[in-house]
Amino acid sequence: MKRIVNPWLDVEGYGCFGCAPHNDRGLRMEFYEDGENVVSVWTPRIEFQGWNNTLHGGIQATLADEIASWVIFRKLQVGGVTSKMEVKYLRPVLISDGAITLRASIVEKRRNLVRVAIEITNGKGERATEVECLYFTFSEERSKEEFYFRPFLTEDEL
Repeated sequence: MKRIVNPWLDVEGYGCFGCAPHNDRGLRMEFYEDGENVVSVWTPRIEFQGWNNTLHGGIQATLADEIASWVIFRKLQVGGVTSKMEVKYLRPVLISDGAITLRASIVEKRRNLVRVAIEITNGKGERATEVECLYFTFSEERSKEEFYFRPFLTEDEL
């Protein structure tokens, strides 16, 4: 796996809840490329629990939404927004089980609509959550002009 470098680290005011490493209240996710997949290994923190020792379902959806965007950023090198999301919770994600793994890939692309599949594996290695996002992508020009889009590269491509 190759670590994807966050291109917004030097942008003034950058504080994304999902991926900004200096957002103390955020998820602080990091991403890796593994073939056609984008992967994130993330350790749940107690402040993100719903029921006792259980990762909140809304946080799981947020994690999935964030990795879906990084799949688009890295694989298509454009920006966009989530248009639709379907989440299937298969089993609880216990905070005490430690790090979880998110794995996402593009499964279909039609013009500017891209379907992304995400799987969340709990700390025991069991499939816990399945997510499908429909993503609306912007053109390269609009991504650069309106959204300060920068290339998403792995460390070895710098």
